[in-house]
Amino acid sequence: IEGENLEVLKILQKSYYGKVKMIYIDPPYNTGNDFVYNDAFAGTQKEYIETGNININRLNALQKNTKDSGKYHSSWLSMMYPRLFMARNLLREDGVIFISIDDNEQANLKLLMDEIFGEENFVSSIIWKGKGGGADNKYLMQTIEYLMFYAKNKIEFTIGEEIKEDEAFPKYDTIKKRNYKTQLARKWGSNSKREDRPNLYYPIITPNNNEVFPKLPDGTEGCWRWSRTKMENEIKMGNVEFIPDGDKWIIYEKIFEPLEGEFNTKKFANLFDNVGTTASGTKQIQDLFNGKIFDFPKPTSLITHLIKISDVDSTDLILDFFAGSGTTAQAVMELNAEDGGNRQFICVQMPEPTDPKSEAYKAGYKTIADITKARIQKVYEKINNVKMPPLGVWGLSPSNFKLWQSNIETEEELSLQLELYAQPHTKPETPEINLLTELMLKAGFMLNADVQIITTPDGIKLYDIENGTMTVALSALSETVILTICQRKPAAFVCLDSLFESDVQKSNWSLQLTDAGVNLQVL
Repeated sequence: IEGENLEVLKILQKSYYGKVKMIYIDPPYNTGNDFVYNDAFAGTQKEYIETGNININRLNALQKNTKDSGKYHSSWLSMMYPRLFMARNLLREDGVIFISIDDNEQANLKLLMDEIFGEENFVSSIIWKGKGGGADNKYLMQTIEYLMFYAKNKIEFTIGEEIKEDEAFPKYDTIKKRNYKTQLARKWGSNSKREDRPNLYYPIITPNNNEVFPKLPDGTEGCWRWSRTKMENEIKMGNVEFIPDGDKWIIYEKIFEPLEGEFNTKKFANLFDNVGTTASGTKQIQDLFNGKIFDFPKPTSLITHLIKISDVDSTDLILDFFAGSGTTAQAVMELNAEDGGNRQFICVQMPEPTDPKSEAYKAGYKTIADITKARIQKVYEKINNVKMPPLGVWGLSPSNFKLWQSNIETEEELSLQLELYAQPHTKPETPEINLLTELMLKAGFMLNADVQIITTPDGIKLYDIENGTMTVALSALSETVILTICQRKPAAFVCLDSLFESDVQKSNWSLQLTDAGVNLQVL
């Protein structure tokens, strides 16, 4: 979606509320050299009230936020707050969000996220060793960035785990005929004392009928890793090994080598030191575009790693509303190609102008959004080895319907408003696809909802959305159209008021539809 992301997030609230599994964003870091979105994009309030139009040039404007500004941090936080607040609405209960950030605003962002998501839903502040160079930094070489990691509801979220590789299984179980390795049955590390988990302090009967209690290396009382019932079951199943150590016994859990198609897992670390760098991200762009047309993009390997941590399913939805060059889109497309998944993504990027002196501008990419679109297209062609038709992109624009202004003050203004509404409610020469898209979003349908075109016997085009959930007429109405709708019985039939020839006709057809059990909605 090409447009200012705050306005786009507002528009997506109904259709995508609670449907996004993972959000990743790479917002401006507020270094004093980058830009903050200008939220004063609607012109003056009077202009907006009188015309109902948004000045797209102002909407796309950017405002520099320099460090000598008295509102340096507050301006950035004021920009981020409404976007993060609305982004949270779009997440599923088991959804998560990752935000790339550096030292300039990392501490402030943590406080902001605690307020919006709740401190209890903080998962981790991930350290990413993804920056090369840094020799020009005044004090220390800056080689790390952060990823702020929050869940919508941590209780509902199940985190993904990493597959263990190169594991050795040096022992062999002659009864089960499987290789295995061992680890202590006693708990270690934090919460390993008896007083920490008193219910896990109990005796185990050894092969020579002695009792063994868990003891820490310093001789203090510890606790087992399993409950008494689970321990007894595991011993019966042959999954526990007793090793004599002088006059004592050490008790181990057997970890068997996975069978074919199985694997063991471990938790991901919150230090990313092997998932790519901005240098590898730059190389990916250069390979696609045969030139350096975007500075320091994140590598797709970073996004893929986050997808795995998030436990994103093969059909889940991922959102990036600071899309930049389109790294998230490429990561999702390539992962789908790799494992046959059907993950979907929404990328939002404002048409921020590129520098006229840049390679991107000289190559024909006048805005960052042009680069995003081109990258998606190039990745598609690379994966599928076919030429892709021009990429269809949704663009942010003012409403296609005339808006009734409620703050009219004079009789003259009221007269003009009534005259305006004596004409069709839609703006002149609006393409039907624009009207249909706006109606679908307002009705709560997703942008990729199934839409089928129905042509009535008298040649009038209707749009059937999601197999009869809603049918829309935008061009014309007739007795044949009404009969068709009565026969098909969609849950709702939506049409423009201007399509009726008279109030009498509207009343008669409305009664016909009501008798057929169809909900008529007139705009």
